[in-house]
Amino acid sequence: MPQTSKRKVRFAVVGLGHFAQAAILPAFANTSQAVELAALVTGDKVKATKLGRKYKTPAVNYDEYDSLCSSGDIDAVYIALPNSQHCEYTERAAHSGIHVLCEKPLAYSVDDAERMVAACEAANVRLMTAYRLHFEAGNLQAIKSIQSGEIGEARLFVSVHTMQVDPDNIRVDSSLGGGPVEDIGIYCLNAARYIFRAEPEEVTAFSIYGSDARFQEVPESVSATLRFPDDRLATFLCGFGEAKVSEYRIIGTKGVLKMDPAFTWQGDITRTISVGKNERTKTFKHRDQVAAEIDYFAKCIVGETEPEPSGIEGLIDVKIIDAIRASYRTQKSVRIKGLPSERRPKPSQSIRKKPPLKSELVKASPPAKDR
Repeated sequence: MPQTSKRKVRFAVVGLGHFAQAAILPAFANTSQAVELAALVTGDKVKATKLGRKYKTPAVNYDEYDSLCSSGDIDAVYIALPNSQHCEYTERAAHSGIHVLCEKPLAYSVDDAERMVAACEAANVRLMTAYRLHFEAGNLQAIKSIQSGEIGEARLFVSVHTMQVDPDNIRVDSSLGGGPVEDIGIYCLNAARYIFRAEPEEVTAFSIYGSDARFQEVPESVSATLRFPDDRLATFLCGFGEAKVSEYRIIGTKGVLKMDPAFTWQGDITRTISVGKNERTKTFKHRDQVAAEIDYFAKCIVGETEPEPSGIEGLIDVKIIDAIRASYRTQKSVRIKGLPSERRPKPSQSIRKKPPLKSELVKASPPAKDR
């Protein structure tokens, strides 16, 4: 197993699509001195040349991935590939003793997610699911507000996450693990779980495909209602054919907490608490959420501690997404059993990083028409 540098945790970023170029690569300029961007992995020669030069970092193609992992030149990978490829590249990294930070969802299928967790456990390497909002102040303060009883007992969670996705984007390609729940609905699902501090027991979901040519392989939109313990409900709607919305509300016995926008990585996040006629609004300024999670993961590697959010946290969401798909395909409610118990994000996990610099993209376009 490669030995982690005494001074730095050396990362390779695997996959150089839009999010990698717009968020992940620029984030390394905001990480601590204990972190280093050590390699890029891409199948595109133009990206390799231009981005390698820009970040002064060696770039290799996918055929050289195993050699890179066994070279001793890196300690961890940040996997930013399509969902269908997460499992393969995680297993290959773990085989060489390389730690893995993987974009969400952890995988498209439950089987793949379980294989990823097992591979990393067997190799004694850390696996973290890239839930950047687990380090973002606004969402963490929402947890604190709910726990303190500011709106009474939290009873209902309602969320909408929608946008207009371009027709040639990987998010509408089922072979790459695309789909609205898998791409943006997972934010709603994960938020419901960390707000209620519990796992759902049953789900009822519906999907629509509409007449738009973009949605031949994946639904245009999905709605899901999750039943949580103690008679609580969470409902969310996500879609690729609607105007841009990113919000959630928690309705309690005394008041309402609203986050709008709730899930963005490139702007301010606003929280409003309404109790009776009293309303308080607070804006949480734009932070580099990706730099925060990279720094956090590096500390877990050096300290040999299990990250929160772990691979198990990612696996839980994949199991719930699988139940959502089963529900809308069969048009029946689906019981969710056997979810493992996992730690929850805590307000103390907030990490402040200055906003990242905007970066010129190389052969990569934003996914949505509404930029």
